[in-house]
Amino acid sequence: MSDTKSQVQNGFETETWSRSDDLIIFVNGKKVVEKNPDPEMTLLFYLRRKLGLTGTKLGCAEGGCGACTVMISRFDLHSQRLLHVAVNACLAPLCSLHLTAITTIEGIGSTARKLHPVQERLAQAHGSQCGFCTPGLVMSMYALLRNNPRPNMEHLHQAFQGNLCRCTGYRPILEGFKTFTQNGSCCKGRVNGCCMNQDQGLDQDSDQDSGLSQTLYDSSEFMPFDPTQEVIFPPELNSLTRSTKSKALVFRSPRCTWVQPDSLDQLLDLKWTFPETRIVVGNTEVGIEVKFKNLVYPVLVSPTQVPELNSVQYTEKGIEFGAAVSLDHMETVLQDAVRSHPAHQTEVFRAILEQLRWFAGKQIRNVAALGGNIMTASPISDLNPVLMSTAAKLTLRDREGSRVVQMDQNFFTGYRRTLVQPTEVLVSVEVPYSREGQVVRAYKTSRRREDDISIVTATFNVTFEPSSSQVQELRLAFGGMGPTTVLAMQTGNGLRGRYWGEELLQNACFSLADEMAIDPSSPGGMVSYRRTLVLSLFYKFYLSVLQNLREQGMKVETVPAEYLSATEVFHPPTPSGVQVYQAVPSGQRLEDVVGRPLMHVSAEQQASGEALYCDDLKPHDNELYLSLICSTRAHAKILSIDSSEAQAMPSVACVLFAEDVPGSNRTGPIVYDETVLAQGEVTCVGHVIGAVVAETQADAQKAAKSVKIQYEDLPTVITIQEAIEAQSFYEPIRTLQKGDLDEGFKQSDHILEGELHMGGQEHFYLETNVTVAVPRDQGEMEIFSSTQCPSKTQSLVAKALGIASNRVHVRVKRMGGGFGGKESRTTILSTVVALASHRLRRPVRCMLDRDEDMLVTGGRHPFYAKYKVGFSDSGRVLALDVTYYSNAGNSLDLSLSVMERALFHMENSYLIPNVRGQGVLCRTNLPSNTAFRGFGGPQGMMVCEDWISAIALRLGRASEQIRELNLYSEGDQTPYNQVLENFTLRRCWDECLDRVNIQDRRAKILDFNKQNRWNKRGLAVVPTKFGIAFTAAFLNQAGALVHIYTDGSVLLAHGGTEMGQGLHTKMIQVCSRALAIPVTKIHVCETSSHSVANTSPTAASASSDLNGAAVLNSCKVLNQRLQHYKDRDPHGTWESWVQAAYFDRVNLSANGFYRTPDLGYDFETNSGRVFNYFTYGVCCSEVEIDCLTGAHKNLSSTIVMDVGHSLNPALDIGQVEGGFMQGVGLFTLEQLLYSPNGVLLTRGPGTYKIPGFGDIPTQLQVSLLRDAPNDKALYSSKAIGEPPLFLAASVFFALKDAIDAARLESGLSGPFRLDSPATAERIRTACADRFTKMCPAAEPGTYKPWAVIV
Repeated sequence: MSDTKSQVQNGFETETWSRSDDLIIFVNGKKVVEKNPDPEMTLLFYLRRKLGLTGTKLGCAEGGCGACTVMISRFDLHSQRLLHVAVNACLAPLCSLHLTAITTIEGIGSTARKLHPVQERLAQAHGSQCGFCTPGLVMSMYALLRNNPRPNMEHLHQAFQGNLCRCTGYRPILEGFKTFTQNGSCCKGRVNGCCMNQDQGLDQDSDQDSGLSQTLYDSSEFMPFDPTQEVIFPPELNSLTRSTKSKALVFRSPRCTWVQPDSLDQLLDLKWTFPETRIVVGNTEVGIEVKFKNLVYPVLVSPTQVPELNSVQYTEKGIEFGAAVSLDHMETVLQDAVRSHPAHQTEVFRAILEQLRWFAGKQIRNVAALGGNIMTASPISDLNPVLMSTAAKLTLRDREGSRVVQMDQNFFTGYRRTLVQPTEVLVSVEVPYSREGQVVRAYKTSRRREDDISIVTATFNVTFEPSSSQVQELRLAFGGMGPTTVLAMQTGNGLRGRYWGEELLQNACFSLADEMAIDPSSPGGMVSYRRTLVLSLFYKFYLSVLQNLREQGMKVETVPAEYLSATEVFHPPTPSGVQVYQAVPSGQRLEDVVGRPLMHVSAEQQASGEALYCDDLKPHDNELYLSLICSTRAHAKILSIDSSEAQAMPSVACVLFAEDVPGSNRTGPIVYDETVLAQGEVTCVGHVIGAVVAETQADAQKAAKSVKIQYEDLPTVITIQEAIEAQSFYEPIRTLQKGDLDEGFKQSDHILEGELHMGGQEHFYLETNVTVAVPRDQGEMEIFSSTQCPSKTQSLVAKALGIASNRVHVRVKRMGGGFGGKESRTTILSTVVALASHRLRRPVRCMLDRDEDMLVTGGRHPFYAKYKVGFSDSGRVLALDVTYYSNAGNSLDLSLSVMERALFHMENSYLIPNVRGQGVLCRTNLPSNTAFRGFGGPQGMMVCEDWISAIALRLGRASEQIRELNLYSEGDQTPYNQVLENFTLRRCWDECLDRVNIQDRRAKILDFNKQNRWNKRGLAVVPTKFGIAFTAAFLNQAGALVHIYTDGSVLLAHGGTEMGQGLHTKMIQVCSRALAIPVTKIHVCETSSHSVANTSPTAASASSDLNGAAVLNSCKVLNQRLQHYKDRDPHGTWESWVQAAYFDRVNLSANGFYRTPDLGYDFETNSGRVFNYFTYGVCCSEVEIDCLTGAHKNLSSTIVMDVGHSLNPALDIGQVEGGFMQGVGLFTLEQLLYSPNGVLLTRGPGTYKIPGFGDIPTQLQVSLLRDAPNDKALYSSKAIGEPPLFLAASVFFALKDAIDAARLESGLSGPFRLDSPATAERIRTACADRFTKMCPAAEPGTYKPWAVIV
């Protein structure tokens, strides 16, 4: 760059280029001066690694999860006011923050000083489980309150669009934060009945009379929120901002120079001299390119101080926005304009506002610029179709002059290209006023309504002749229908002069179907759906305009009343929730907290950012960073590996491959059919081949990407169908059979055959896999890992290093989520990190990036099933023959156990006298799939509920009637010959139907569907019966260790790990009751292989049962030892008894152990006892679908769950709600897409969508069944982690019920196939109508699909 600095004229002198300025920021009120800021460094990296502020978390590095949210404050000289915005620290360039104040979670409150009310209320409302997302949620709320101390629910909705939580189900978060809103605190059932009980079928008085409670916390105990007591803006920063003379800033590093000009002339000079310079405002695009596409930009220019690019001016023809104006500011300006201008002038403004409502998250809108949205030229842009259809004017300038161009069909010249010249700068965008007779509407369809990229986005702009319905001009713009935003010129021109009516609609649809045809292999897939959306969205527009014209008195066709819902604009309702549980007996002493809604023991630390996760550990002296080298081929021989470039890099310590493994390179959780590092052959994309170890993360990742590998491709098997064709299976093939199948089918009046595919699911724990390995003396290795299975980590690390397990110490403080994904697959990383540390004798760390984690670790098994079911005229099921195929991936992992559990749940909750189930494991070239909450149970039950639904459709009866008819009863036997004892499912069923008033609900839905053609509602009631125990009998054991110290405090250790489910909290409750001491005296430090050996994984929902019983065993031993001293001094204290025992030399430490009795099953003889007991539940869900787009709303879900006598109602209800929402994602939203070559295409929150705040049911009621003690487990409780997930299938089958109503309108009836997840695409396609017929899918085999169903 120094060679060209003389070329820059006007604003930049030579010394400007030769210097590097100091960066001045204030972090939590303290001034920080950074002498040499790196232009490529993000704020998140700086906070965590430079300042040691680890409360702000890394969740995705692409601004899609909100875990890294912080607040940025600056004094705006133009408006003379303070501005506070929430931003994603993972994207915010450090160099963009000169003279700003940064507030992190640590800066607003702490447990040592005082929690901020936001932190306190989130914790006490039970809104923090794993806690990894909690700091981001707190900071989003905090930033909202700094701008608006009394927000309404709409403000809350907007504030959290960019935040994700995988644990809680969102309800408790909203409930805690709702107390800050204008409508304020929930009454918590104390005033005239609960404020949330309306229309939820609740009789509060009856519940109270039955000993039930609806209070999980007391909001009256919250500290008051006083906005005048917030941390002040640093006075020194205020003074610096006002006094510092405007000047250009330059920050440089060896690879990149950051320039912040302070005038337009300077900016134009830079662009003239360096045409390839990237202009950066919010870094929402460049940050992604640098991080994930490995692009390097030598010069980055920030125009945030250029007045012309940040101004907003009203002109004669519209509003002119500077190109660097943020989308959030643009939204505010347009909202003001809509309020202050006549409605006929603001059609364009309202269309933009409609798109901005769903544009990314609040953190992105706060910083992303209008100009950036245009210049990135995304073909799926939300705003560009609006600007194109309304011919917005763009002012472009370079050093030689300016020009004004229209956003029209010529503006985008190709994929991600525009007609803007490299030396030109987009200065401003003029958004025009609309005029009389003009109607503009914008539409967006996406997988998830909030913070999602569009599938198709459209803006329609029609202008009529004065006082007429004759079209003067029609501009139809689409995103998602090609490599650029497109104008349907042929259709628009062809409809000019026509009158708005049915004939125009027909012509428009035929023309659009022809003009918007796209290749069936197009990127993004869903081609038939996208083409259908073009017609469907235009139809919505057509109806909207028709209604508009009629309201103006025009003589046009009447819009039928049942069609009007298609014209409605969606506004998110305020969700409400009710939780009902059995209160503790009136005589239970206050210190006995078993059965009480005790807050998660780490909730306050999580809410204040003090809770430490694995990557939060301070770097050890001499620590190195590791980066994996992964295969880019699904199946290939490794011909050669060239790592010379990596090894030549100065900071690289070593490069590791298979030959460097000192012990065994064979690994695996059960069968050693995997490698630590690939040797000679790779069997999936993401197969770990090697690793680079370097001084920094950036150096390690750069070096890993420089390694060159040559392959020879081998035949691949990617999908289940390909595996069936190739007979690519693992052994054994499991079969479970009972009764006489042939006789059962002979007795049947009807026989149905069907098939179902159920997609996989990514765990999406907010904390990705991370391991820190520290070598100790005597050949020992200390492993800090985010794992559910410390003992397996210990044994596999020892095996790889060739040392004994007693030399490996594995420690787990807490995990930021697990869900089964950290049961076995964590060793992919921990063995390699330990190998590097062992070889170099230095600490080594690695935290996988989100895209890496999703690529290499696998997820829930996709299933394909074929079934044949026989049933009577009444709907009684008499015979079932079902075959399951699972996509196991490239190794066995836990797939056999997953399939066995699927078979054990193939009948769900129904008595089937004659049944056969077969389970086949498909060997494919995908990363090995693994454990996931439910562990095969949801797949098995889903197929069951599919044929139940098909029976109902065949017989023309309500599905709940068929389900109730076939439900088990007390004493019935399962297909695996286990007798059902204490069978409470029918109680759950009856209570659920009673709470929802099922007959009345059905009648209302029928009435709604009669009155609405294009919106339909559906309802389904689904039960679950989930078996509790590891199906591998030897795993049903646990150990514990309890120390009593001489001051009376207790240190508790057990074999379970904490991943947010509250296991440590429950164990403290158990210990507290057993020892009869307050919970404040008990502490759980961590899970350690040194404290409790040979632990089973924290999985199978059995951890509270197993570890709690082991803790109780320890406490019983200690109680026996202390009893003598209690008898001798009955009026003494706990401390005095402990002291006395100590001075008598009594052992105050005790090991505990527990094994579940009478377990063991033999597939060959179909005999034995598989499960210790069952957890039961029932859910009734109601949904509403948009038949034209496939979008849906979850209107209500009512859950009744049998958890025995709950150990902790708050935690158990949290598990019910969190599991349910994870199931909502599984069955309706989350879709893993693979290329035909086995490459995972959905590798982050940008492309893989988990449920957000807007996906929770508008009304959610959770009731824990009363008076249902369980004599098979601790304190009569039941396991709860996995069972609730499948209840979300009620949403899926409610959707199917609604689709059936839509199909009846088109003359279609009877069973139909709907695969899971029920995405918008599948819902729309199933709602067959004239528009879908105009856009048929291409025949399979005639094209290469962009993505395949695996």
